[in-house]
Amino acid sequence: MAKTAGGPGGTASEKDASAGTDAGTRWLNQDELAAWLANSAIMISLPAALDARMQREAQMTFFEYMVLSALSEEPERTMQMSALALRTSASLSRLSHVVGRLEKRGLLVRSRIPGAGRRTNTTLTKAGYDVVVAAAPGHVAAVREYLIDQLEPRDLKALQRIGTAVEVAIDRSRATSASPASPGAPASPEVPVPQAPAQAAKSRNSPAEG
Repeated sequence: MAKTAGGPGGTASEKDASAGTDAGTRWLNQDELAAWLANSAIMISLPAALDARMQREAQMTFFEYMVLSALSEEPERTMQMSALALRTSASLSRLSHVVGRLEKRGLLVRSRIPGAGRRTNTTLTKAGYDVVVAAAPGHVAAVREYLIDQLEPRDLKALQRIGTAVEVAIDRSRATSASPASPGAPASPEVPVPQAPAQAAKSRNSPAEG
């Protein structure tokens, strides 16, 4: 990635040139920039690799798998749409589109929640449960191949610590900036954030749960 004044890093001349508008910018030093660029493999390359493999092996996208997986671990395999959006880090509009596609395939169903407001539950069907159970071993194998088995135990603990710190920072920002009136904005940052991918293996090991 080239160092430009508009990027997270920058050469001294670029910083000086942009001083008029970015005088308060805390530019990344070399170590910080190297860490940021290396992390792009996790943020960009890993989801793309998981998505490609999931589509090839299970004929679904990585996001569709995470929706089904999240539902499979809930009591009665049911979640309110707003909670499911938070669990999968998706906007309600994106989630609604994907849920509609999965509903057409018979993998889940939606139902209105009685009472005031436009609240909707999403429930995983038996067919959807069978699909996520069948896909889970391949997904966990991919997670191990691309990430877990490439790290030492101390690296895993560091990764967990880093991920938790980033999650807290994002939740803090979301809590201060989200407005209940904003279209697609999560109603509450208190709902659990996305599960660890490997947890989906529970569905394979205990098919009677839920």
